[in-house]
Amino acid sequence: MVLITGATGNYGKSTIDFLLQKGFSSSNIVALVRNEEKASGLKEKGIAVRVGDYDNYTQLVEAFEGIDKLLLISGSDMVNRDKQHQNAVNAAKEAGVNHIIYTSFERKNETETSPITFVSATHIATENCLKSSGLDYTILRNSLYMDMLPMFFGDKVVESGIFLPAGDTKAAFAVRMDMAEATANILMTEGHENKTYNFSNSENVSIPEMAEIISEVVGKEIPYHSPSQEVYVETLTKANVPSEYIGMFAGFSAAIKQGEFTVEHSDLEKILGRKPTTAKEFLTKVYAS
Repeated sequence: MVLITGATGNYGKSTIDFLLQKGFSSSNIVALVRNEEKASGLKEKGIAVRVGDYDNYTQLVEAFEGIDKLLLISGSDMVNRDKQHQNAVNAAKEAGVNHIIYTSFERKNETETSPITFVSATHIATENCLKSSGLDYTILRNSLYMDMLPMFFGDKVVESGIFLPAGDTKAAFAVRMDMAEATANILMTEGHENKTYNFSNSENVSIPEMAEIISEVVGKEIPYHSPSQEVYVETLTKANVPSEYIGMFAGFSAAIKQGEFTVEHSDLEKILGRKPTTAKEFLTKVYAS
């Protein structure tokens, strides 16, 4: 029996859909949700739904009863998710779960000097928690979703170009759907115990190269300007962009520039059994319309 946490979110829902497409029986899938009202579509597919919240340990123990493999999708509560993930791991152990597959995060710099320590610190702590739990684990170090780049570029990219302090460093961004399909493949097969996989693309592409791709797609030159962090933050602040978004955009841009997402080896292609979606394929789909 396989349980998917965050089952109504993009990653969880996509993983379930891929499991079903690949012939995995719906009777062997359990979906964990916080709000049962949002799970009607899952129930229609014949999937059992259990209610559980990462903050409620007792609830998690009950929800994990009878589960062999647990897909622990990282939570979105940046402040509390360290404790939430510990709750999930400890509850899984108490409930008798054998194997946890965890969606972690690609990174190189694991110190507090990292510009994305606000994201990576929790993942590092959760990985350590898993490794010391005594349970079988599989760690999926997901690269930054390529799906997020249009948000980083802004909705005026075709009119005014890309304004982002990411330099010209290449990165191996991958799309979330490819990661979800690879995750489904891992859930369906054996031999992944106590392994760490790097889910990045097979190619490294820079933001200037992406600007060139978008230019080809829309039929006009899309300029790319990489300002200093100070100018970037000042510009977005004057444009009344919420501070939490500015911090996120600036942090990830600095990480891209520092090569945090540049990889020489990725396991995604091997687990998928095909080439991951390329930057050109993704950007063409997004901007062709």
